[in-house]
Amino acid sequence: METNHNNDPGASHVPEQQNGTEMNAVEKVELASIAEAIDFFKIVKERLLDVNQWTKIAGTKMSNFYLTDSSGHQVSRSAINGDHIKIDIPGPGTTTGKGYDWVRIEQIITEELDDAEVLSITVRPSANPLNDKEGTAHFLTEEATSTFQVKRIGNIVSAEEHGRNEMPNTGTDKALDNIRNVFVGWGAKIGLSYPQWKALVKGLLTIRA
Repeated sequence: METNHNNDPGASHVPEQQNGTEMNAVEKVELASIAEAIDFFKIVKERLLDVNQWTKIAGTKMSNFYLTDSSGHQVSRSAINGDHIKIDIPGPGTTTGKGYDWVRIEQIITEELDDAEVLSITVRPSANPLNDKEGTAHFLTEEATSTFQVKRIGNIVSAEEHGRNEMPNTGTDKALDNIRNVFVGWGAKIGLSYPQWKALVKGLLTIRA
């Protein structure tokens, strides 16, 4: 799987890898000119922030994504800091998450450098905001993060996903959730989630007529 380099623009937006496993999915497209790349990058940024369209953008039914506000109520707008994403993974969901896995948007960062632009969204497993007293409602622990990133360097536009510190969430007080999380987390560890993220980053860069 691809790796990102620490001297790349936006690399500092990705949390350090310390425990568990990591994953990197990267796609790039080269435009005919910098002007075209600047215009296309605006479209790509809008796509990344439109979480409700991620499944359609990826062109796969592996998971469905729903943007909610900080209280867990679904919204139809671009993502902002503090929002949650409700994820419907094929198969049984968690009891804690009422059938869904939940992540919180921890930070959205934009950065402009010399002839480079970056937009990053970092999410972290969270409690179900509709009932946040029951612990982390995700198959990974709260140590895990996913950073979704789009960038333009000159006339090259890229889309990336960087998973860090991925470990199965087996510390809940619900035995069935723990068993489920082991199996889903094991699948992610051996790379079964990679095709989904690869499809998403590729879809973000699709140039449509």
